[in-house]
Amino acid sequence: MISIKNNSEIAKMRESNRIVGLLLHKLDGFIKPGISTYDIDRFADELIRNEAGKAAFKGYTVPGLPPFPAAVCSSANSCIVHGIPSKKKILSEGDIIGIDVGVYKNGFYGDAARTYQVGNISEEAIALMAVTREALRRGISQARDGARVGDISHAIGSYVMDQGYFVADSLTGHGIGTSLHEDPIVPNIGTKGKGPRLKKGMTIAIEPMVNIGTNRVIENGWEFYVADGSLSAHFEHTILITENEAELLTEY
Repeated sequence: MISIKNNSEIAKMRESNRIVGLLLHKLDGFIKPGISTYDIDRFADELIRNEAGKAAFKGYTVPGLPPFPAAVCSSANSCIVHGIPSKKKILSEGDIIGIDVGVYKNGFYGDAARTYQVGNISEEAIALMAVTREALRRGISQARDGARVGDISHAIGSYVMDQGYFVADSLTGHGIGTSLHEDPIVPNIGTKGKGPRLKKGMTIAIEPMVNIGTNRVIENGWEFYVADGSLSAHFEHTILITENEAELLTEY
């Protein structure tokens, strides 16, 4: 069931998503060669607690897997999403790393992701990140009252393919509110004019995950990897559907 938020609920959504955006902004100055993904997770967990929020991903469950053990997903290079932070995963010059974070506060969730460069990175990685960021912008530009989910999906997928990249198979955006994942599913490839109709007051997370070499993915527990080992990037915003342009709830 797709939920429509009232003004009070939207205010709570803005607060949980404000914390998400604040964290992703502050990580820009924290991520550097030599730190571990565990260090990133500790930084995130402390900031979320200082803002009176709760790390939404920690303890999250899906059938067949143990509860997710960390505050953030930290997915480097060919890891697409859901990378588990570890003291053994040390960032090196030239890496790229996607950080996905969720926050729960006052009964509502926030969710966003951003891919960061670690020191100086290759032109290939720079181009991938730029295409993924632009794909997100194009998807958001289609999100308004009366449009369809397929309008968002088509804007993302057609642009990514036109640029010679690949949308990761079976990984999608989603509705968000009192649950971290709600209806509707928001695919990163689709057909204009198809799918659920968007309505004012809906909140959705749009999140293109773009690979260089193939759309195929390999699952290893929680973690998803590009099947050919090529690079992947991930950008995500939670947005509010309005009568005009969508409102970004997770500015970073």
